[in-house]
Amino acid sequence: MVTENAPSGIAAIGECMLELSGRNGEDWRMSFAGDTFNTLWALHALNADRPSTYVSAFGDDPFSRDQIAFFGRHGIGVGSSPVIAGARPGLYAITLTGAERSFTYWRADAAARQLASDPAALAKNLENQALVYFSGITLAILDAPGRKTLLAAVAAARAAGSLIAFDPNYRPRLWANTAEAQAAIAGALETTDIALPTFPDEQMLFADTTPQHTAERFGRSVAEVVVKNGEQPALVSAGRQLQTVPAIRVEIPVDTTGAGDSFNGAYLAARLAGHAPAEAARRAHRVAAAVVQVRGALAPFEILKAAFDG
Repeated sequence: MVTENAPSGIAAIGECMLELSGRNGEDWRMSFAGDTFNTLWALHALNADRPSTYVSAFGDDPFSRDQIAFFGRHGIGVGSSPVIAGARPGLYAITLTGAERSFTYWRADAAARQLASDPAALAKNLENQALVYFSGITLAILDAPGRKTLLAAVAAARAAGSLIAFDPNYRPRLWANTAEAQAAIAGALETTDIALPTFPDEQMLFADTTPQHTAERFGRSVAEVVVKNGEQPALVSAGRQLQTVPAIRVEIPVDTTGAGDSFNGAYLAARLAGHAPAEAARRAHRVAAAVVQVRGALAPFEILKAAFDG
Protein backbone atom coordinates (compact mmCIF):
# COMPACT_ATOMS: atom_id res chain seq x y z
CA MET A 1 0.00 0.00 0.00
CA VAL A 2 1.06 3.59 -0.67
CA THR A 3 0.75 5.78 2.45
CA GLU A 4 -0.42 9.37 2.01
CA ASN A 5 2.49 11.87 2.04
CA ALA A 6 5.07 9.07 1.92
CA PRO A 7 7.39 8.76 -1.10
CA SER A 8 5.27 6.85 -3.58
CA GLY A 9 7.13 6.25 -6.84
CA ILE A 10 9.58 3.72 -8.21
CA ALA A 11 12.56 4.80 -10.31
CA ALA A 12 15.26 2.82 -12.09
CA ILE A 13 18.35 4.47 -13.55
CA GLY A 14 20.31 3.16 -16.49
CA GLU A 15 20.31 2.22 -20.15
CA CYS A 16 17.45 0.65 -22.08
CA MET A 17 18.62 -0.63 -25.45
CA LEU A 18 17.10 -1.92 -28.64
CA GLU A 19 16.98 -5.70 -28.31
CA LEU A 20 17.16 -8.02 -31.31
CA SER A 21 16.32 -11.59 -30.36
CA GLY A 22 17.01 -14.36 -32.86
CA ARG A 23 14.58 -17.14 -33.63
CA ASN A 24 15.20 -19.09 -36.81
CA GLY A 25 17.33 -18.13 -39.78
CA GLU A 26 16.88 -14.44 -40.58
CA ASP A 27 13.78 -14.00 -38.42
CA TRP A 28 14.58 -11.39 -35.75
CA ARG A 29 12.27 -9.70 -33.25
CA MET A 30 12.98 -6.17 -32.01
CA SER A 31 12.07 -5.07 -28.50
CA PHE A 32 13.47 -2.83 -25.79
CA ALA A 33 15.46 -4.10 -22.81
CA GLY A 34 18.38 -3.48 -20.51
CA ASP A 35 19.24 -4.67 -17.01
CA THR A 36 17.67 -1.85 -14.99
CA PHE A 37 14.69 -1.52 -17.32
CA ASN A 38 14.03 -5.26 -17.07
CA THR A 39 13.95 -4.89 -13.29
CA LEU A 40 11.63 -1.86 -13.47
CA TRP A 41 9.35 -3.78 -15.86
CA ALA A 42 8.81 -6.48 -13.23
CA LEU A 43 8.56 -3.94 -10.41
CA HIS A 44 5.93 -1.98 -12.30
CA ALA A 45 3.95 -5.09 -13.21
CA LEU A 46 3.81 -6.05 -9.53
CA ASN A 47 3.30 -2.52 -8.11
CA ALA A 48 0.87 -1.00 -10.59
CA ASP A 49 -0.43 1.47 -7.98
CA ARG A 50 2.96 3.22 -7.83
CA PRO A 51 4.17 5.69 -10.50
CA SER A 52 7.16 4.22 -12.36
CA THR A 53 9.93 6.26 -13.97
CA TYR A 54 12.82 5.11 -16.11
CA VAL A 55 15.65 7.58 -15.60
CA SER A 56 18.06 7.76 -18.52
CA ALA A 57 18.87 9.95 -21.53
CA PHE A 58 17.35 9.51 -24.95
CA GLY A 59 18.06 10.47 -28.53
CA ASP A 60 15.81 12.43 -30.86
CA ASP A 61 15.73 9.66 -33.48
CA PRO A 62 12.71 7.50 -34.42
CA PHE A 63 13.93 4.53 -32.35
CA SER A 64 14.20 6.68 -29.22
CA ARG A 65 10.71 8.05 -29.81
CA ASP A 66 9.40 4.53 -30.26
CA GLN A 67 11.15 3.47 -27.07
CA ILE A 68 9.58 6.26 -25.01
CA ALA A 69 6.19 5.49 -26.56
CA PHE A 70 6.61 1.80 -25.65
CA PHE A 71 7.30 2.77 -22.05
CA GLY A 72 4.24 4.99 -21.98
CA ARG A 73 1.93 2.31 -23.36
CA HIS A 74 2.91 0.16 -20.38
CA GLY A 75 2.54 2.90 -17.77
CA ILE A 76 6.22 3.79 -17.38
CA GLY A 77 7.32 7.41 -17.70
CA VAL A 78 10.72 9.01 -18.32
CA GLY A 79 10.29 12.05 -16.08
CA SER A 80 12.73 14.83 -16.84
CA SER A 81 15.28 12.58 -18.57
CA PRO A 82 17.16 14.64 -21.18
CA VAL A 83 16.70 14.22 -24.92
CA ILE A 84 20.07 14.57 -26.65
CA ALA A 85 20.03 16.00 -30.17
CA GLY A 86 21.64 13.63 -32.64
CA ALA A 87 21.93 10.76 -30.15
CA ARG A 88 20.35 7.30 -30.40
CA PRO A 89 19.84 4.17 -28.29
CA GLY A 90 22.36 1.37 -27.95
CA LEU A 91 21.62 -1.93 -29.63
CA TYR A 92 22.26 -5.56 -28.72
CA ALA A 93 21.47 -8.87 -30.36
CA ILE A 94 20.79 -12.14 -28.53
CA THR A 95 21.83 -15.43 -30.05
CA LEU A 96 20.85 -18.69 -28.40
CA THR A 97 22.44 -22.09 -28.07
CA GLY A 98 19.58 -24.02 -26.55
CA ALA A 99 18.38 -21.68 -23.79
CA GLU A 100 21.81 -20.20 -23.12
CA ARG A 101 22.35 -16.80 -24.65
CA SER A 102 25.23 -14.72 -25.93
CA PHE A 103 25.16 -11.03 -26.71
CA THR A 104 26.64 -8.71 -29.34
CA TYR A 105 26.54 -4.99 -28.49
CA TRP A 106 26.62 -1.68 -30.34
CA ARG A 107 26.49 0.97 -27.62
CA ALA A 108 29.64 3.16 -27.63
CA ASP A 109 27.73 6.35 -28.53
CA ALA A 110 24.42 5.55 -26.82
CA ALA A 111 22.41 8.49 -25.46
CA ALA A 112 22.17 6.83 -22.04
CA ARG A 113 25.84 7.59 -21.43
CA GLN A 114 24.70 11.19 -20.89
CA LEU A 115 22.05 10.41 -18.26
CA ALA A 116 23.95 12.46 -15.65
CA SER A 117 24.60 15.39 -18.01
CA ASP A 118 21.84 17.48 -16.39
CA PRO A 119 22.26 17.16 -12.59
CA ALA A 120 19.12 19.17 -11.85
CA ALA A 121 16.96 16.94 -14.08
CA LEU A 122 18.51 13.81 -12.55
CA ALA A 123 17.79 15.06 -9.02
CA LYS A 124 14.21 15.95 -9.97
CA ASN A 125 13.63 12.46 -11.36
CA LEU A 126 14.58 10.97 -7.98
CA GLU A 127 12.22 13.12 -5.93
CA ASN A 128 9.34 11.42 -4.10
CA GLN A 129 10.51 7.92 -4.91
CA ALA A 130 9.81 5.09 -2.48
CA LEU A 131 12.51 3.06 -4.24
CA VAL A 132 15.45 3.98 -6.45
CA TYR A 133 17.25 1.18 -8.27
CA PHE A 134 20.49 1.22 -10.27
CA SER A 135 23.27 -1.17 -11.23
CA GLY A 136 26.93 -1.58 -11.97
CA ILE A 137 26.08 -1.19 -15.65
CA THR A 138 24.58 2.22 -14.85
CA LEU A 139 27.93 3.16 -13.33
CA ALA A 140 29.99 1.57 -16.10
CA ILE A 141 28.43 3.54 -18.96
CA LEU A 142 29.24 6.87 -17.26
CA ASP A 143 32.56 8.68 -17.08
CA ALA A 144 34.04 9.49 -13.66
CA PRO A 145 32.32 12.90 -13.28
CA GLY A 146 29.01 11.33 -14.34
CA ARG A 147 29.35 8.61 -11.70
CA LYS A 148 30.03 11.25 -9.06
CA THR A 149 26.92 13.18 -10.12
CA LEU A 150 24.82 10.02 -10.11
CA LEU A 151 25.91 8.87 -6.67
CA ALA A 152 25.36 12.35 -5.23
CA ALA A 153 21.80 12.33 -6.58
CA VAL A 154 21.17 8.83 -5.21
CA ALA A 155 22.55 9.82 -1.80
CA ALA A 156 20.26 12.88 -1.75
CA ALA A 157 17.26 10.70 -2.59
CA ARG A 158 18.18 8.34 0.22
CA ALA A 159 18.47 11.23 2.66
CA ALA A 160 14.98 12.33 1.57
CA GLY A 161 13.53 8.92 2.42
CA SER A 162 13.99 6.72 -0.66
CA LEU A 163 15.02 3.09 -0.29
CA ILE A 164 18.08 2.48 -2.49
CA ALA A 165 18.64 -0.86 -4.21
CA PHE A 166 21.73 -1.79 -6.23
CA ASP A 167 22.90 -4.77 -8.28
CA PRO A 168 26.66 -4.63 -9.05
CA ASN A 169 26.02 -6.60 -12.28
CA TYR A 170 29.70 -6.70 -13.22
CA ARG A 171 30.39 -6.78 -16.96
CA PRO A 172 34.18 -6.73 -17.54
CA ARG A 173 34.02 -5.33 -21.07
CA LEU A 174 32.39 -2.13 -19.82
CA TRP A 175 35.23 -1.27 -17.44
CA ALA A 176 38.76 -0.06 -18.13
CA ASN A 177 40.10 -2.41 -15.43
CA THR A 178 39.03 -4.30 -12.33
CA ALA A 179 40.33 -1.63 -9.95
CA GLU A 180 38.03 0.97 -11.50
CA ALA A 181 35.05 -1.36 -11.21
CA GLN A 182 35.85 -2.27 -7.62
CA ALA A 183 36.17 1.37 -6.58
CA ALA A 184 32.94 2.43 -8.32
CA ILE A 185 30.95 -0.44 -6.81
CA ALA A 186 32.35 0.25 -3.35
CA GLY A 187 31.22 3.86 -3.70
CA ALA A 188 27.73 2.76 -4.71
CA LEU A 189 27.42 0.48 -1.69
CA GLU A 190 27.85 3.48 0.61
CA THR A 191 24.42 4.70 -0.55
CA THR A 192 22.70 1.27 -0.72
CA ASP A 193 20.01 -0.26 1.50
CA ILE A 194 19.41 -3.48 -0.46
CA ALA A 195 22.20 -5.13 -2.49
CA LEU A 196 21.43 -7.84 -5.06
CA PRO A 197 24.78 -9.27 -6.24
CA THR A 198 25.28 -12.41 -8.33
CA PHE A 199 27.86 -14.81 -6.92
CA PRO A 200 29.74 -15.66 -10.18
CA ASP A 201 30.14 -11.91 -10.84
CA GLU A 202 31.53 -11.33 -7.35
CA GLN A 203 33.77 -14.37 -7.69
CA MET A 204 35.17 -12.87 -10.89
CA LEU A 205 35.63 -9.33 -9.58
CA PHE A 206 36.51 -9.82 -5.91
CA ALA A 207 37.67 -13.48 -5.83
CA ASP A 208 34.91 -14.44 -3.38
CA THR A 209 35.08 -18.14 -2.59
CA THR A 210 31.46 -18.77 -1.51
CA PRO A 211 28.11 -16.94 -1.57
CA GLN A 212 28.50 -16.55 2.21
CA HIS A 213 31.78 -14.73 1.61
CA THR A 214 29.93 -12.36 -0.75
CA ALA A 215 27.12 -11.81 1.75
CA GLU A 216 29.55 -11.10 4.57
CA ARG A 217 31.59 -8.66 2.50
CA PHE A 218 28.51 -6.73 1.37
CA GLY A 219 27.06 -6.89 4.87
CA ARG A 220 29.82 -4.68 6.20
CA SER A 221 28.14 -1.70 4.54
CA VAL A 222 24.64 -2.84 3.46
CA ALA A 223 21.86 -3.94 5.81
CA GLU A 224 20.11 -6.33 3.41
CA VAL A 225 21.88 -8.51 0.86
CA VAL A 226 20.55 -11.18 -1.50
CA VAL A 227 23.22 -13.22 -3.28
CA LYS A 228 21.84 -14.79 -6.47
CA ASN A 229 23.49 -17.90 -7.85
CA GLY A 230 21.66 -19.12 -10.93
CA GLU A 231 19.93 -22.43 -10.32
CA GLN A 232 21.55 -22.70 -6.89
CA PRO A 233 19.82 -21.31 -3.78
CA ALA A 234 19.85 -17.59 -3.13
CA LEU A 235 21.49 -16.51 0.12
CA VAL A 236 19.58 -13.83 2.02
CA SER A 237 21.37 -11.78 4.67
CA ALA A 238 19.17 -9.48 6.74
CA GLY A 239 19.05 -8.62 10.41
CA ARG A 240 22.34 -10.47 10.95
CA GLN A 241 20.70 -13.72 9.85
CA LEU A 242 21.61 -15.84 6.83
CA GLN A 243 18.90 -17.87 5.07
CA THR A 244 19.12 -19.98 1.93
CA VAL A 245 16.13 -19.94 -0.40
CA PRO A 246 16.10 -22.71 -3.04
CA ALA A 247 15.72 -21.75 -6.68
CA ILE A 248 13.09 -23.33 -8.91
CA ARG A 249 14.50 -25.61 -11.58
CA VAL A 250 12.97 -25.31 -15.04
CA GLU A 251 13.50 -28.53 -16.96
CA ILE A 252 13.33 -27.02 -20.44
CA PRO A 253 14.11 -23.29 -20.30
CA VAL A 254 13.43 -21.28 -23.44
CA ASP A 255 15.58 -18.17 -22.88
CA THR A 256 17.43 -17.15 -19.72
CA THR A 257 17.68 -13.48 -20.74
CA GLY A 258 16.46 -11.16 -17.97
CA ALA A 259 15.96 -13.86 -15.34
CA GLY A 260 18.23 -12.22 -12.75
CA ASP A 261 16.82 -8.77 -13.47
CA SER A 262 13.27 -10.07 -13.03
CA PHE A 263 14.32 -11.75 -9.78
CA ASN A 264 15.48 -8.34 -8.58
CA GLY A 265 12.21 -6.68 -9.59
CA ALA A 266 10.07 -9.31 -7.91
CA TYR A 267 12.20 -9.28 -4.77
CA LEU A 268 11.93 -5.51 -4.45
CA ALA A 269 8.20 -5.58 -5.22
CA ALA A 270 7.69 -8.10 -2.44
CA ARG A 271 9.70 -6.03 0.01
CA LEU A 272 7.70 -2.91 -0.87
CA ALA A 273 4.55 -4.94 -0.24
CA GLY A 274 5.77 -5.82 3.25
CA HIS A 275 6.94 -9.40 2.75
CA ALA A 276 9.93 -10.62 4.77
CA PRO A 277 13.24 -11.09 2.91
CA ALA A 278 13.06 -14.89 2.65
CA GLU A 279 9.48 -14.80 1.37
CA ALA A 280 10.47 -12.07 -1.08
CA ALA A 281 13.23 -14.34 -2.41
CA ARG A 282 10.79 -17.24 -2.80
CA ARG A 283 8.47 -15.06 -4.87
CA ALA A 284 11.43 -13.75 -6.87
CA HIS A 285 12.53 -17.30 -7.72
CA ARG A 286 9.03 -18.08 -9.00
CA VAL A 287 9.09 -15.01 -11.23
CA ALA A 288 12.57 -15.81 -12.55
CA ALA A 289 11.45 -19.36 -13.37
CA ALA A 290 8.51 -17.95 -15.34
CA VAL A 291 10.71 -15.51 -17.24
CA VAL A 292 13.06 -18.21 -18.55
CA GLN A 293 10.06 -19.86 -20.19
CA VAL A 294 9.44 -16.94 -22.57
CA ARG A 295 11.64 -15.38 -25.26
CA GLY A 296 13.31 -12.06 -24.67
CA ALA A 297 13.89 -10.15 -21.45
CA LEU A 298 10.35 -8.86 -20.86
CA ALA A 299 7.67 -11.36 -19.89
CA PRO A 300 4.02 -10.25 -20.16
CA PHE A 301 2.69 -8.60 -17.02
CA GLU A 302 0.08 -11.32 -16.46
CA ILE A 303 2.77 -14.03 -16.43
CA LEU A 304 4.82 -12.07 -13.89
CA LYS A 305 1.78 -11.49 -11.65
CA ALA A 306 0.69 -15.12 -11.74
CA ALA A 307 4.17 -16.34 -10.81
CA PHE A 308 4.54 -13.74 -8.05
CA ASP A 309 1.22 -14.67 -6.46
CA GLY A 310 1.98 -18.39 -6.80
